[in-house]
Formats: sequence, structure tokens, C-alpha cells
Amino acid sequence: MVREKRPAPRLPPLPAAAPATPEEAAAKKAAREQKDAEVRGVASIAGMREAIKRAARSLPVLAEVPRVKRLDAAAFRARAMGGLPFIMTGVVNRWPLLALTLDELRERYGDLRVRARVGDYINTAFHPDRAMQDMSLGEYLDLSAAPGELPPYVGNLELRELNRMCHWPACFDKMGPPRFWIGPERTMTPLHCDYDDNIFAQVWGTKRIFLAPPHHDEFLYPSEANAILFGSPVDPEAPDYERFPLARQAALVECIVSPGEMLYVPAGWYHQVRALSFSLSSNRWARGVPLALGGDCSQQA
Repeated sequence: MVREKRPAPRLPPLPAAAPATPEEAAAKKAAREQKDAEVRGVASIAGMREAIKRAARSLPVLAEVPRVKRLDAAAFRARAMGGLPFIMTGVVNRWPLLALTLDELRERYGDLRVRARVGDYINTAFHPDRAMQDMSLGEYLDLSAAPGELPPYVGNLELRELNRMCHWPACFDKMGPPRFWIGPERTMTPLHCDYDDNIFAQVWGTKRIFLAPPHHDEFLYPSEANAILFGSPVDPEAPDYERFPLARQAALVECIVSPGEMLYVPAGWYHQVRALSFSLSSNRWARGVPLALGGDCSQQA
């Protein structure tokens, strides 16, 4: 097969240097939070975060993440308003992307430009200056197959060419663009939470995902990356209770997401994601009031 030639789209610029003064940094942070709040239709991101945690305190302890068959949009939202994660089957397995092989990915899309997380990207996952390297997808696939301690990871990247082979359900009124995650066994994203509802589609391979409810942040020693992203130093796979003794109280639940499955992660739920084999995943974040709040902005009061 002859590789289809196309102009390689440019990647977005890397994050700009940090503001020179604390005052500039504070002003930039406030402007971003205001914009984030406007996009989601809430009074403030801080108020939304607190409302999510208050709502989570009434949730039952989750012993396992349930699997349900394909839901239509109304049924999905009704279930998601319960505030608990679940895995939905019968959606992703219909995507043309699922039938694409690794060799076909390389042949057809090897010229695509990607940005890989390199070096110790686990311990620097939420640092603005973490190490990144731009390359073609073909170069990345070669690099990811090379022996080494921690394989590089392509994550949180828009790839419109691949998204043409996906058929996303209308789970939310407004969704951000699809993001893709490509990497071999052992690539991972450490424990963190996003304060947006999230649907996560597993296309190839399997991933182990640990989840913890939003109000258990008090046991997870979080630090703020930005107003809607918080990272935790706790590793659910190998918790260090001497450094983080409160982590014993966190209600963590583990699930395995297999090819063709879609995981719903409610806003504010902490999650850690590790590839157990070469993996291709995609996700979309909602851009509205989290479903666990019932679409009611007044709960932020």
C-alpha cells in the first residue's frame, strides 16, 4: 500500500514561559479561571469544585465499576446524574478505528506530527515545563518500541485524521474536541482529577484504571495544576503510607477497560491510568455544568 501523502498539520505551540512576576501570574490565573467558568456556564470554577465534592459525600462506596449496555443520550445522562463512574459497552466496538491495525496506522498516518511525553513524565506529569518532544507518528512508534525504563507517551493530543473513524455519542450538550492517547505497555498518567465530566474510549489494548471519589481529595494530598486539574502524589498501585498516611482512607476502586469499551468518569473523580499492552485510547471532556449537579448552577452557592 502506498502511503497517503498529506500536509502535516502543525502542533500547537508549547506552553509559554511563566509570567515574570507573582502579580502577572495571579492575573493570568484569574483570567483563565474566568474564561473557564464562562465556557461551562457556572459562576466560578472554585464554587463548582466545592459543589461537586459536597454532592459526592452522599454517594455509596463503589466496590466495582459496573458495566452497562449501550445507552441512548437520555439514558446516559440519567445514569450519569447519579455521580458514579460506569463502563458502557456496544459503542466503541462499532467504530472503524477499532478495525485499523498498527501496521495500517503506521502506513497511512506515519507522517502525522505528534508530541510525546519523554523522560520522567510520571513525576513531572502536572508541571508546566515537563519534557516534551515533537516528532512524526512513525518516529514515535519506532521510539516507543525501543528498550528503556519508561516508554515515551503520546497523550492528550488532537488527531483529526483518526477522529474521522470515530462516532462519538451525544453524551453531553457541549463537548471539547476528541483527544488521543497512544503508547505501549507501562505508559501511564498518574493519579489526578479533572473537574469536567469525561468519556474515555478504549480502542486498542487494555488499561488499568484506579478511581476515587472527589471528596476523598482530603486523603490524596492534591496540588493544583490549574483550576480544573489537580494532581496527586499517591500511587494506588504502590501506595507509600509512610509519606502519605491519609491515603489509607481513600476509597479506591480498580477497573480494567478493554477494547471497545467506554468509561464515564464523573467530574472531580480521581483516576490513574496505566496501559497493560500497546494501547490506543481517546476521550472527550464535557464543557458544561457536571451531570452530578443535575445541570443546576445554583448548587455552587
